[in-house]
Formats: sequence, C-alpha cells, structure tokens
Amino acid sequence: MRFMILIKATKDSETGVLPSTELLTEMGKYNEELVKAGILLAGEGLHPSAKGARVKFSGGKRTVIDGPFAETKELIAGFWLWQVKSKEEAIEWVKRCPDPMPGTESEIEIRQVFESEDFAPSDPTGELMEKEQQLRELTESKRR
Repeated sequence: MRFMILIKATKDSETGVLPSTELLTEMGKYNEELVKAGILLAGEGLHPSAKGARVKFSGGKRTVIDGPFAETKELIAGFWLWQVKSKEEAIEWVKRCPDPMPGTESEIEIRQVFESEDFAPSDPTGELMEKEQQLRELTESKRR
C-alpha cells in the first residue's frame, strides 16, 4: 500500500522560515531510516504558497489564482510517498518523525494512494489499466 504523508504548513513555513540545521539533521536521519526500511519512495519540502498558483475549473473555463492562499491550516509544507503494509504501519512511522515545525503546533496527515486495481470496477475490459501501466513504464524510462 502506498501512502502520501502530508506535512501541514504553518504561519512560519508560509512566510518562508527555513528549518534549522538541527531539524534538517534530524529529518535526514529519519529519512535514512525510511530508506533503510525500504519505505521511502519520494519526499520533498514545498515553497510557501506565495510562490504557487491554483487553477480553478468551472465548466470549460480555467481561472488562475496566484498565491499566497489564506487558510494556512489547509496548506502543505512538504510530503513523503511511502510504501508500507498498512495504515497502522504508516501511523507508527509518523509517530517516530521529528516534530516538523518545532515551537508551534504542527500536523501530519496520512492519505492512502489509489492503486490501478482500485479502479477495476470502472474498467471492466482492463484497457484503461493497461494504458495506465504503459504510462508508468514510460515515466520510469524517461527518469533514467
């Protein structure tokens, strides 16, 4: 099972306050543990929403909204993508994580990622899943 681990933004992360050297060191050690356990697939920190944009879809219309975005508690400061056996395992790993936003209340959200087979009822012939697999393989080959 894959899970997206979402590190919620805070006022500090949204104003561009960078993590301390101590926190970067702690997170580096934690990431090492994740790699050694074979769990970590990807992970990155994100710039504040002031450097981002949203595209709103309304019928055939597309509207671009530049950041920053108001609701800090709904924003994301970083993420990991993990491969684990269960949600419970993901929770146990998150509980071991260094506090991502020391000095303030912080939160990490855990969300399961859909797998191709989850969509099988919507794809009775398997054609869509086959195309999805081809895209994944193409993506992998392009990364090399």
